[in-house]
Amino acid sequence: MSRPTPVLVIFARAPALGMVKRRLAAGIGAAAARDFYVKTTRELLRRVTGDRRWRGMIAVTPDVAARRGRHWPGLLARLSQGPGDLGVRMERAMLRFPGRKVVLVGSDIPDLSADHIRAALGALGRAELVFGPARDGGYWLVGARDGRLAQGLFRGVRWSSPHALSDTLDNVSARRVEMLEMLDDIDDAADLERLSARP
Repeated sequence: MSRPTPVLVIFARAPALGMVKRRLAAGIGAAAARDFYVKTTRELLRRVTGDRRWRGMIAVTPDVAARRGRHWPGLLARLSQGPGDLGVRMERAMLRFPGRKVVLVGSDIPDLSADHIRAALGALGRAELVFGPARDGGYWLVGARDGRLAQGLFRGVRWSSPHALSDTLDNVSARRVEMLEMLDDIDDAADLERLSARP
């Protein structure tokens, strides 16, 4: 009996002006922040959704954009994130895939590649949960060997804070966890400046 295909879910927001990358927009303007977000998301989707070893899909907010948004590739499967804070929406997305490996990533990680997804799925052959830590105390990836392991995983997490990863790990009970390499997401103008200064 073959194992079900692992799932990669990319969390994204419809790129309405003033509604994406608000902290970045405070430093570079709403239009430039939206342009950065659209470009980064499209490049990320191109890099990570074409591999046959997993099924890629995008989870969009607001829900109406998942049904008829024009911003994403037409053949890419779409989910609506639904209501609630980030943790509630992430848990809901992962719970949709009981009995199979599921990896969830954000759409604003310029360095994320298919190799990182392969590494995460490999880690889930050894561990029950995998995280990709970010330098700011959050994480750019979370994965579970079974989507049901997301139940309660994000309860009480202080999102957009240096405590996001540690709060999430506090919800992990007696499970083997693996960490991937540290990557940066782009939250504000200082993050973007560091990215631009790299060779």
